[in-house]
Amino acid sequence: GGPDGGSLAGGGGAFGDRSLSQGLSVLVGLALCVTMLGLGCAVELGQLGQQLRRPVGLLLALLGQFVAMPLLAFLLALIFALDEVAAVAVLLCGCCPGGNLSNLMSVLVDGDMNLSIIMTASSTLLALFLMPLCLWVYSRHWINTALVQLLPLGAVSLTLGSTLLPIGLGVLIRYRHPRAADLLVKISLWSLLVTLVTLFILTGTMLGPDLMAHIPASVYAIAVLMPLAGYALGYGLATVFKMPPHCRRTVSLETGCQNVQLCTAILKLTFPPELIGSMYMFPLLYALFQSAEAGLFVLVYKMCGKDSYKQDTLGEEEDTDISYRKLKEEEVADTSYGTVTTEEHNSVQVEPTQTAL
Repeated sequence: GGPDGGSLAGGGGAFGDRSLSQGLSVLVGLALCVTMLGLGCAVELGQLGQQLRRPVGLLLALLGQFVAMPLLAFLLALIFALDEVAAVAVLLCGCCPGGNLSNLMSVLVDGDMNLSIIMTASSTLLALFLMPLCLWVYSRHWINTALVQLLPLGAVSLTLGSTLLPIGLGVLIRYRHPRAADLLVKISLWSLLVTLVTLFILTGTMLGPDLMAHIPASVYAIAVLMPLAGYALGYGLATVFKMPPHCRRTVSLETGCQNVQLCTAILKLTFPPELIGSMYMFPLLYALFQSAEAGLFVLVYKMCGKDSYKQDTLGEEEDTDISYRKLKEEEVADTSYGTVTTEEHNSVQVEPTQTAL
């Protein structure tokens, strides 16, 4: 609607350079495949089974990514009175599953890596059904507009479905060739960084120097507030579930970090460029601010939280591979090798016995 919609469509005209536009589509598609392959390579089948038996990670992924984040995106779009084009871009980003950035950041804040990977993987699989549903539910506020009637839910499902193949391949590589899987995980994380930088440059080139003028200040405000609120919601959610502090940090990052490659791919591959225009930049802006804010999270943790981390994992992660067997009362220990005395928790002393030769 209105003059805003016209200027956005005008910005989309810069996508007329077909070779550059097609190149961008290929880049987005490849980046998504590499990212999903890396995600699959990070999944341990044993851990997957364990999480499915006690599916807290699955439940948190469901609540964080498909209840909290879409609702947050919807409320922000309403509060800032966005037009339908901007609202759909923001909703799409809010309805996306978790992104790989959270896995990298979880390592840096000494989080629970298995929980992080399970949440990212399960939210990606759940997205196949829940993302189109969330989009349909929340976009109904703008239902009378032409754009929302064109909302390509089928194409969204198709793009999500195409991510299952590289995830499955990654899981297979992890099972058969663990060392190759470790290498692929590292490659996918680096490709994430390179892709985002390249997308910024290419999109900026395509939309021209007046790119900033095409994006309303309210959209910038949402790109700053949405990941921040997501991190806070995730931490609150994990606190409600009485999770230990290192798991709370993990859930916080998992909730705020969105799969911006998927969001970009859906915007690029399913919407006509003249409709979406400069709103194609929203997931990239979100990526910029979610990375900066997660970086700040890591910095604050490194400066203030190290001691508390050591306390919350003490007794929880130590000695997990050691099993103890108590002597029965009637059993007598052989003292010919020395006497064993335990003075305090986790401290064992062996005193040699003097034997006459």
